[in-house]
Amino acid sequence: MINIPAYMKAAILVKQDSELIIDQVELPKKIDLGQVLVKLNISGICGSQLGEIDGKKGNDPYLPHLMGHEGCGKVVEIGPGVKTVSVGDKVVLHWRPGSGIQSDTPKYKWRGNKLNAGLVTTFNEYAVVSENRCTSIPEEINDDDAALFGCAVTTGFGVVENNAKLKFGESVMIFGAGGIGLNIIQASKLISAWPIIAVDIFDNRLELAKKFGATHVINSKIENVDLILNKIIGEKALDVFIDNTGIPKIIEKGYELTHSKGRVILVGVPPINSKIGIYSLPLHFGKIIIGSHGGECKPELDIPRYIKLLKNKKISFDDLVTCRYSLDNINNAINAMRNGSSAGRILIDL
Repeated sequence: MINIPAYMKAAILVKQDSELIIDQVELPKKIDLGQVLVKLNISGICGSQLGEIDGKKGNDPYLPHLMGHEGCGKVVEIGPGVKTVSVGDKVVLHWRPGSGIQSDTPKYKWRGNKLNAGLVTTFNEYAVVSENRCTSIPEEINDDDAALFGCAVTTGFGVVENNAKLKFGESVMIFGAGGIGLNIIQASKLISAWPIIAVDIFDNRLELAKKFGATHVINSKIENVDLILNKIIGEKALDVFIDNTGIPKIIEKGYELTHSKGRVILVGVPPINSKIGIYSLPLHFGKIIIGSHGGECKPELDIPRYIKLLKNKKISFDDLVTCRYSLDNINNAINAMRNGSSAGRILIDL
């Protein structure tokens, strides 16, 4: 028996710089090779979706389309060739490719016309996702925590482990303390970095950063980052600077603050056609500046490892979720991210 509903409610990006439209969407009549039908329970919202709405990477040729890349749900149906998940499995939906088939994108319809969607979307009650965009997890992992493994946790921990390669006792500054930034802070604490300096323009996020392991916090809107850093570490320069903002001036500042063999990790994506200016000579002698792609996470390997840490209380997400909204109110959730009224991760109940 095929368990495919005819319609679902979804949030649709129809026009850039505009609110999402909440409407009924027609699902495909069948699940194709390598595809998995998931009933979503929870979706997170990432800064990447704000970038999509704002056109940060330029003109969007796929409008209208579905959105979201971090969530949790249950497998309802699987297509031919799918072997890594089964009907009834609890799964994390993630944008980084994992194991299994990479399928074609699903064929949704909206108001009688084709509606685009990527290999994973989560701002919808159901999702036809590619097998390699979902990973089975133990049933006992609660839905909120499970959804965070789709991006906030795996990116945050991957940045520390794979990109920054942070070592015991190294100094690190994290610029931007949102959902990913808080997990970068938590992972830095786990690796015994010191000091762990969180920088943001919202005091509520900085207070939360302290709970997740920041040894020092700086509100860059009202405080001088250079002066406070000097008070913390003296004349020494930083070992690692991690930028979550994508703002060119902040990237340049991070490059200045790190020492001759320091590492600058770019998590946030700068707007299209923006440029940074750096003195490049140190790059020839050991200084590193690199862009992160989801922390280079390997979901099928990393999610089970991080779940082990969660089960054994080595990490916690108890304070990470600070707001939740229904799908009907997702535009309010997006506004809360923009204006900083929500300090941590925002979840959407589906």
